[in-house]
Amino acid sequence: MAIDPRLLGYLNRALGHEMAAVQQYMAQSRLCDLWQMADYCAHFRQDVSEEIGHVQALIDALVKLGVAPNATQLPPTRLGRSLGEMIAIDRVLEMEAIRLYEEAAAYCGRVRDFTHHGLFTGILRDELQHLDELTKMEATLPAKDQRYA
Repeated sequence: MAIDPRLLGYLNRALGHEMAAVQQYMAQSRLCDLWQMADYCAHFRQDVSEEIGHVQALIDALVKLGVAPNATQLPPTRLGRSLGEMIAIDRVLEMEAIRLYEEAAAYCGRVRDFTHHGLFTGILRDELQHLDELTKMEATLPAKDQRYA
């Protein structure tokens, strides 16, 4: 059975994106811990767990296709120097994910690959929820968003 190269590209791009998100949220969680912002530290830790779930689903899909996962070129982690900057950076990361999953789901729908369409739309729903959570966090930032250099 031939593997659709475009589907394979979407799966590997998604895997790379999710691994980068894990790395970024884990580092941001640690930074918030150092800043003694326990609530935000816990939030970013929860994001790590959710993103690892996406990584597992994508790896499962690749392995079921008989393909070794390949997420070797991760973008650099961007931490931000304040909580507001972190949220802005994360908003960009989530918007990139949303575009990727919308495109991947649309492609799978066109080629009638309903298994992977379901995978991409499920992760898309989670990413839209993450974006909504970031918007809510942004609205509740302290009036003076301290900067850390």
